[in-house]
Amino acid sequence: MTDTAYDPSSDGAKMSFKDAMSYGDYLHLDGILTQQHPQSDAHDEMLFIIQHQTSELWMKLALHELGAAREALKAGDLSHMFKMLARVSRIFEQLNNAWDVLRTMTPADYTTFRETLGPSSGFQSHQYRLIEYVLGNRNPNMVKPHAHVPEAKAALEAELAQPSFYDEVIRYLFVSLDGDDSAMPAPQLNQPHSVVEEIQARWKTVYEDVDTHWRLYELAEKLVDLEDYFRRWRFNHVTTVERVIGFKRGTGGTSGVQYLRRMLDVELFPELWHLRGDL
Repeated sequence: MTDTAYDPSSDGAKMSFKDAMSYGDYLHLDGILTQQHPQSDAHDEMLFIIQHQTSELWMKLALHELGAAREALKAGDLSHMFKMLARVSRIFEQLNNAWDVLRTMTPADYTTFRETLGPSSGFQSHQYRLIEYVLGNRNPNMVKPHAHVPEAKAALEAELAQPSFYDEVIRYLFVSLDGDDSAMPAPQLNQPHSVVEEIQARWKTVYEDVDTHWRLYELAEKLVDLEDYFRRWRFNHVTTVERVIGFKRGTGGTSGVQYLRRMLDVELFPELWHLRGDL
């Protein structure tokens, strides 16, 4: 007796897509899967390209969620905002896991194609920079590498012109505790957010009576959770770079590992970390 190959159509699966939208059509895979263009014959360059392309896709989703979370917060819709923030944390967990794949590339592997990168570098990722701007780490100097791309430059400048997501959180904090935002410090639009005593004092009020201020406490811990994953991503970046290129300068001109280590000291929501020593 001869076994016959299973025919999925017998179970109702559609098998012809001549006049219907297929999986590839919906995802535009013909465009996505043909955008990997190695500049060398090195085997590991494909890994390097796909690692960075997929990271950019995850960052696009993170920005989509953070933008919606900011609007939900402004509308007082914390339930949906919490879900979005939880998703952003999981996105950064996914980005963290991706470093494990890249770390299978050894220094010997990377040197076979590094020169083909020219001055291109992840330092020039406008989406990563935009995520930092949305969350409150705002350095206007970081717009300069994007001056040659009008759309990217405009997006970064537009973000600098409005309160960050954390600024909106602070507004919600003051309104919830004070009744209005009249005593709220002015948003730090064009510089990295640094500790403000009045803000930290109000977060301390929340943490000293979490039952009374549970919603604010929950919000604060969602932010700490998000920054925790974000810091891990930075740390994994440093470790991976040191493992692969040591202390060479980055292709984009930075000092490489030394520059990335400096970024480890950046705090997105500093008051939430500093108050812990006061409790």
